[in-house]
Amino acid sequence: MSNCCTPDGSCHTTAEVKTIYKAEGIGSAHCQGVVTRAVGGLDQVTAVEVEIGTGLVTVTTSTEPDAALDELIAKTIDEAGYDFVGRAAA
Repeated sequence: MSNCCTPDGSCHTTAEVKTIYKAEGIGSAHCQGVVTRAVGGLDQVTAVEVEIGTGLVTVTTSTEPDAALDELIAKTIDEAGYDFVGRAAA
């Protein structure tokens, strides 16, 4: 039995779920950094990648984001000064 398994034989692995969101107004490295720091500071978020120009924000979490997390990300991006558009097609 590996160290990730419980005595009953079930294993817990760290899953990574990537969800892509769209925001408008991310046109420079400064903007990229602002959004990365804001979204990356959320407890549920393990990693963030922000594309300059396209406004695509790839958020990595350990579980599938629900509506509450989507709303929190939207609020966080809006409060950072950018326009949250919604989830983007993968």
